[in-house]
Amino acid sequence: MFQPKNNSASFASLSDEEKEMLSRINAYSESVLGEIDPQKTRVSFQLDKLKPIMQEIADEKGMSLEDVFIKYMDLASIVSAKQNAMLKEDLDDAGLADFTEF
Repeated sequence: MFQPKNNSASFASLSDEEKEMLSRINAYSESVLGEIDPQKTRVSFQLDKLKPIMQEIADEKGMSLEDVFIKYMDLASIVSAKQNAMLKEDLDDAGLADFTEF
């Protein structure tokens, strides 16, 4: 009934370089942060844990650490917005867009 999270569709408008950067940081994040609740964990703690991979990417690309962080946040926002739009479309298609009416 609902589409599973489809990263390929969510990443469609990103360049190959952007996809690779986002994928690397996300994979690293999963390995160092595990199943933490981001809502209950200080942002400074999360950023500190991601700093090594972001610094590695910054060094490879000749960018500042701050620029990599900003780029990562932008890319993550784009993908999240696309995933939300896809979920809304699925809910609309299933007639569940406003399930509060039931």
